[in-house]
Amino acid sequence: MADQHANDPLAAAVEAELPGARTDLERLVRIPSIWADPTHADDTRRSADAVASLAREAGAADVQILQAQGGAPAVVARFPGPAGTPTVLLYAHHDVQPTGGDEHWTSPPFEPTERAGRLYGRGAADDKAGVMTHLATLRAFGGKPPVGVTLFVEGEEESGSPTLTALLSEHRDLLAADVIVIADSANPATDVPALTTTLRGLVDVVVEVSMLERPVHSGVYGGPVGDALTALCRALASLHDDKGHVAVPGLMGTESDVPDMDEETFRSDVGLLDGVELLGSGSIPDRAWLKPAVAVLGIDAPRVAEASNVLLPRARAMVSLRLAPGDDAATAQQALAEHLRAHVPWGAHVTVEPGTGVAEPFALDATGSAYDAARSAFSRAYGNSVVETGIGGSIPFIAEFARTFPGAAVLVTGVGDPASRWHGIDESLDLAMFGRGVLAEAYFLQTLAARP
Repeated sequence: MADQHANDPLAAAVEAELPGARTDLERLVRIPSIWADPTHADDTRRSADAVASLAREAGAADVQILQAQGGAPAVVARFPGPAGTPTVLLYAHHDVQPTGGDEHWTSPPFEPTERAGRLYGRGAADDKAGVMTHLATLRAFGGKPPVGVTLFVEGEEESGSPTLTALLSEHRDLLAADVIVIADSANPATDVPALTTTLRGLVDVVVEVSMLERPVHSGVYGGPVGDALTALCRALASLHDDKGHVAVPGLMGTESDVPDMDEETFRSDVGLLDGVELLGSGSIPDRAWLKPAVAVLGIDAPRVAEASNVLLPRARAMVSLRLAPGDDAATAQQALAEHLRAHVPWGAHVTVEPGTGVAEPFALDATGSAYDAARSAFSRAYGNSVVETGIGGSIPFIAEFARTFPGAAVLVTGVGDPASRWHGIDESLDLAMFGRGVLAEAYFLQTLAARP
């Protein structure tokens, strides 16, 4: 970065801040802020305290830790800008996903470890890197950015942001902004910057199948009498056709002219086993970003080691559905529930209850002066043109921000890449890309301030 941006004072200021930002990122990663796990509630509060302390050290004029009823602690820090300049809300989140089993990690998930230019640890990419991108940018300006900045670091994004609506409603004036930058996304490569313009939505349901009043002997009664787990499996198998297309009727899906991805690279990034087929049809971006996807996330049934020769009276599963942009979450959830009820065989009793995960799909209009400034700034920092991408995952709060602040431009950025393994084992951050991401955000604030 130093050679590419020689004689650039802002680039030099960013470069000077990166070692300290790396140290503080490691400090945050060491805190297991898994808000979804009640046993880590105190850790999440410690994480919020640490972020608040870093914001004060960065020169914030005012720092608050806010919490809606029953919600996680969020940090809001204000950095006033020169008179007449716009206000930018910089968003990230400090809570993280569960580890998926510490024993599966190459190095301990909450002990940040560098290997081959990547920093490994839970939250190193998602999204404590986003937190430190914002803070390092503000430090590069000496705590006096060229525009007004409100730093908003949420604490329950990985749980679906259930109290964000209440938080935005209660503190609307404090969080109001002309531009909202959400650092919770990824780039297609470590040297190619992206603006995310489409996101899939999310709904889930819990389906329970019942066939018997109690367990009965599989040898004595098996044959004329079925079991609930087999009935449930048949219903779950109906969610896809033989080619892997989602078979739930009434769901939306679209196509785009985005160039296809290289399949071998995609398979390698995912870790797909040899011979395993990709599901569905069309380009990989269309399948991952613009079409629905359904998955069984969990089943309540005896473990194999604990199984006995009985017919199970009941079994249940959680089914997750990702929605294409343009679909409606409530309508899609109902369609999923109706499909499952219709495909439980043999007259088995079935109940389908809505789950807690709900996120509307979203599409952004990437036009206007803020987007022009972002394209200029990010291309300058990365040395490559900005691309527009989609995300197959869901960020529930984006639609909430858009509803609460309808006049604000919303930009979705980030410092993840396909190798970051967000939510997975051995999550990591490419450290060179982190530096580019900080510089890009600094250039963006500088460019935004210079525009009329």
